[in-house]
Amino acid sequence: MANIILLGPPGAGKGTQAKRLVDARGMVQLSTGDMLREAKTSGTEMGRRVAEVMERGQLVTDDIVIGLIDEKLAQGSKGGFIFDGFPRTLKQADALADLLARRGLALDAVIELVVDDAALVGRIVRRAEDARLAGEPVRRDDTPEVFEVRLREYYKNTAPLIGYYWAKRDLVQLDGMAEMQAVADAIARVLDKA
Repeated sequence: MANIILLGPPGAGKGTQAKRLVDARGMVQLSTGDMLREAKTSGTEMGRRVAEVMERGQLVTDDIVIGLIDEKLAQGSKGGFIFDGFPRTLKQADALADLLARRGLALDAVIELVVDDAALVGRIVRRAEDARLAGEPVRRDDTPEVFEVRLREYYKNTAPLIGYYWAKRDLVQLDGMAEMQAVADAIARVLDKA
């Protein structure tokens, strides 16, 4: 069992690698976006809080997100947890550390998928083109202009986590531009050492 954070800018392959870990190791992916959508329609007390905030067009507070993560951790996982999209800030990183400690859990690794920004923009444009050719819906954020805004947001808010986890000796940097299987193999080696 391992608990990990996947870090990297949008389009780095975090979601793809998380899905592989779920399938191969029975890990539970805790994606904040998915959890918020699920909570909104759950009918639980936390779900009602999420729905109210979202209906007002406001951002969901850190307390609510931590509450949702706590609910998921309480359900347990034989394979461990993958934190995807959380934490995004240093404050959230501290809150996650406190939450894990209260649950008697720890982070085994923080895996940063290191990418080349220019190549990443090209990857996103190709992903949109492939979707168009396949007749699939194109994500509205898969345009170079929107993607570059998302990339700047990542570096402004989330990139400080790299130094935070490096200082804690939890950070492992992997080449996110490698072939998908090579990245999966590198992640597996990190988890096998955990």
